[in-house]
Amino acid sequence: MSPQDGGKDVFVHATALEQAGLPPLQEGQSVRMNVVQGAKGPEVSSISVG
Repeated sequence: MSPQDGGKDVFVHATALEQAGLPPLQEGQSVRMNVVQGAKGPEVSSISVG
């Protein structure tokens, strides 16, 4: 994922999408996500389309 504010890209694992009940994302699709600091760096804690 590439933030609109130009920040660093954030990796989103397919299981995060599945847990949110979302289908696979398409390139260029807009999403809202909450990023937290995980054990291995930034990770998405919640995600929604829109």
